[in-house]
Amino acid sequence: MFQLGKTIVSEDIIEKDFVCNLSACKGACCVDGEAGAPLEKEETKILEDIYPKVKPFLREEGIAVIEKEGTWVTSEWGELETPLINGADCAYVIFDEKNTALCAIEEAYNQGEIDWKKPISCHLYPVRVKDYSEFAAVNYHKWEICDDACSLGKELQVPIYKFVKQALIRKFGQNWYTELEKVAEKHLE
Repeated sequence: MFQLGKTIVSEDIIEKDFVCNLSACKGACCVDGEAGAPLEKEETKILEDIYPKVKPFLREEGIAVIEKEGTWVTSEWGELETPLINGADCAYVIFDEKNTALCAIEEAYNQGEIDWKKPISCHLYPVRVKDYSEFAAVNYHKWEICDDACSLGKELQVPIYKFVKQALIRKFGQNWYTELEKVAEKHLE
């Protein structure tokens, strides 16, 4: 671990390789697991505001869950997250013709309907950020469903921090990312 501003960063972010391999995993991270995508408090308002523009991109099951439970939910542990369809798929998941899970929010963004890409936790994945009162912990979340992404990242020689560059800049800013690059260069010498 090393400190970067008000963050404590795991070396895994710079040492491990990762590139999403959707053709292999089919977007399993959006349909597996026991919880929805983690949300920041300000993202709950964004989801409420953009829902009318995202709704046309959603599956019927997603619309039904969102209209019953809301555009976001609070877990039994008090965490803010996206609602789930039958305890599995994120309510915002859609599927392409190859049955690959995609994000309806991101699809609306890609088509110019909204100007918000998706929740930062999704954009950052496989990086997870845990906020504490004095700092944020920035860690790699290893999940076996992403083994193909690790293999592809290794093959292409793309470290995690480079794979999620835009998301890290979105979360922490360009200056933070520039400092991370400097640390990575020194660390990997």
